[in-house]
Amino acid sequence: MSNILIINGHQFYPYSQGRLNKTLVDETVSILSEQHNVKTTTVQEGYDIKEEQEKIKWADTIIFQTPIYWFSLPTLFKQYFDEVYEYGVIFAGAERYGQGGLLTGKTYMLSTTWNAPESEYGTPDGFFKGLDLEGTLEHIHATQRFVGMEALESFSIHDVIANPQVETYLVKLREHLNKVFELKLAV
Repeated sequence: MSNILIINGHQFYPYSQGRLNKTLVDETVSILSEQHNVKTTTVQEGYDIKEEQEKIKWADTIIFQTPIYWFSLPTLFKQYFDEVYEYGVIFAGAERYGQGGLLTGKTYMLSTTWNAPESEYGTPDGFFKGLDLEGTLEHIHATQRFVGMEALESFSIHDVIANPQVETYLVKLREHLNKVFELKLAV
């Protein structure tokens, strides 16, 4: 049984109220808590920096559930990293740039919601100019590599505002969690 921290990085906007990201977090907690110890944080509800640092140290795996706003993290989620990823606690200096992470041995998974259609990824004439999902998330992956964590395969759902299909998203989430965490669950 491992320790898993799930962080909901959603930030409320009138056109994006957070129901989908909350639903995904709730489903993830429900699935993983059967075989793992699970803690959660909802960034928008506030957090204590020292408590978050302890949760991160406790966790074997961290799942970052977040919408993608303007091709990046919501402002409050970026602020979370700025405040919680403290020098001397989460990372330190090193001879070589990017090698001072103090979270080695830990893994993380990005779980993202996008309004961009899936067809725009991995194709040279698509909006992302040939980048696949992981390529579009590289700046977020770099942050986690910097602190020493290793990536698990990311999860994403697309067209969430233009073409919402919540039940389909939940099936895809269960399939992904089964695969990544080697669970034996019915999908």
